[in-house]
Amino acid sequence: MDPHGEQGGGGPAPVLLLERGSAGWPSELAAIEAPPERLWLRGRPELLAAGRARIAVVGTRTPSPYGAATAQRFAAELARAGAVVVSGLARGIDQAAHRGALDAGGDSIAVLGSGVDRPWPAGPLAERLAREGLLLSELRPGSPARRHHFPLRNRLISGLARGVLVVEAASASGSLITARWAADQNRSVWAIPGRIDHPMAAGCHRLIREGASLIERPQEILSDLGLLPAGQALPPRPATPAGDRSLAERLLQALEGECWTADDLAELVAAEVASVLSALVELELAGSVTRGPGGLYRLA
Repeated sequence: MDPHGEQGGGGPAPVLLLERGSAGWPSELAAIEAPPERLWLRGRPELLAAGRARIAVVGTRTPSPYGAATAQRFAAELARAGAVVVSGLARGIDQAAHRGALDAGGDSIAVLGSGVDRPWPAGPLAERLAREGLLLSELRPGSPARRHHFPLRNRLISGLARGVLVVEAASASGSLITARWAADQNRSVWAIPGRIDHPMAAGCHRLIREGASLIERPQEILSDLGLLPAGQALPPRPATPAGDRSLAERLLQALEGECWTADDLAELVAAEVASVLSALVELELAGSVTRGPGGLYRLA
């Protein structure tokens, strides 16, 4: 690995060149279609080391609040378990996944459709990844983002990872391209289901119909890959809310890692909407929940 002699975006992290076959080259890329000849890096190249469990988390650029919160929560829990979260830095699900991993004190790699000295989209998250994680591209420094770069970079996102998790995606989405690259590369493909009337659930439901694993908890991914700590079994699914628990307790459980409207919550906890709204007002006054745009409630 050689310094390329350039500084990325005015930041402190130098641009490094890694050539295929050299020390530090990720062995996972050897078997993918059209493997790159070289990679340019900014950040921590040790995240490419053999033996590191890398998991890709991808999805739409226009997620629902629920989708963004889910991506961030899954990425955080995967990172706490020692996995490196890989994504593409795009707005929406990708950025939520990167933030979740970094905010949890874990590791993350952004695979770019531009040069590492011109990350797209540019901004504080890209520079944070250059300091705390890794920016990676097969494109030469100085390369701008181009539309045709992104489908090709998706094969690197999946190729670097043991599997790909799709959080939210439309029926025609770049995330589905990543998932299909993963299937072709013999990687695992996981998808999180959504509401049947939500357009950003259509892609995940399509993947599930095609054979992707339906995932509801991060621990299911860790179990699939043998990454649960020694002696730790997959925790049981949360029990259906018991009738003797207060409505407030049931609502707080339903909102763990989620965003729901009052109507959704009423259906989830099998209670009248009026009772749910009353309980939510009390929880909001107590500082336990907050109400966001569109009437979506989440834990404070």
